[in-house]
Amino acid sequence: MKRKISNVVMLTVVAILLILAQPVFASSAPFTIIDLGNLGRPYAYARHINERGQVVGWSETSSGPYHAFLWENGVMVDLGVLPGGSHSLAINLNERGQVVGWSDIDLPFLEHAFLWENGTMTVLDSLNSSASGINARGQVVGWGDTGLGERHAFLWQSGTATDLGTLPDGSFSQAFEINNRGEIVGFGLTNLGAYHAILWKDGTITDLGTLGGSFGVAYALNERGQVVGYSHTTSGETHAFLWQKGRMTDLGTLGGADSFATGINERGQIVGFSNIVSGAEHAFVWEKGKMTDLGTLAEGATSRAWGINNSGQIVGESNDATGTPSAVLWTR
Repeated sequence: MKRKISNVVMLTVVAILLILAQPVFASSAPFTIIDLGNLGRPYAYARHINERGQVVGWSETSSGPYHAFLWENGVMVDLGVLPGGSHSLAINLNERGQVVGWSDIDLPFLEHAFLWENGTMTVLDSLNSSASGINARGQVVGWGDTGLGERHAFLWQSGTATDLGTLPDGSFSQAFEINNRGEIVGFGLTNLGAYHAILWKDGTITDLGTLGGSFGVAYALNERGQVVGYSHTTSGETHAFLWQKGRMTDLGTLGGADSFATGINERGQIVGFSNIVSGAEHAFVWEKGKMTDLGTLAEGATSRAWGINNSGQIVGESNDATGTPSAVLWTR
């Protein structure tokens, strides 16, 4: 039985890859979708892409378990697992090719944050934890158990783990990404039982609020301090947002009820996924006030975008009509 992955929770392409490119369906954008392949079985997910065109994610292997991968120049490399583990997921990477994510150890499906570099996967935390962001300085963020029954956002650097704390009187926080200025985004529980988007900056936790509802998540940010994520609205829908200069802006949808923003580059281009009129989820890119459907690998399929680099290359996954996901790269 396949393990259900939950995640609160990726270049210039060489000529030979263009031969493999498949046409885009249900899209108004001039994008080509490339299937990045897998590690032996068709279930594969891409999560992030750096400026070198390296992509990370995870794929089902021929033996069954999911393994983290690093894709570059048409080749997908299995990053393995932590000693004693069977599953691993790669969630983010920096320009040095350092990769972070989680892998189980000993006890199946008990998550442990890892850092992978130069062919070696190292555990960052002995407690239940996951790493989801890394900057050029090698600072890693994610979440970890405090040992007291709570889950908090953590920062790992130079072998030391630092609890980033929570909103006042809150008991939960989780970090998703960190930029090179050390600014961190995530979400946390308020003293009123609501979940709000959070920005950690210079040792201070700022509540970014919501779009009017009781739930908000800050998922990604760039070096300009622009933050993207998703939030409940006053009508109960979930919409992608852009937060900048103290203001949260609703980015709308592709015609359906909900949308989610998951990545932003230095040009302010935002990616994510949204319901279309039919209710199906499609990946999008938002720029200059307009949300554009990125399309899918096949007609009737779905797609999600998770990461974008400064060249405008986008990664994520597209499911076929049977629901089988493929890791994909969108290029103009």
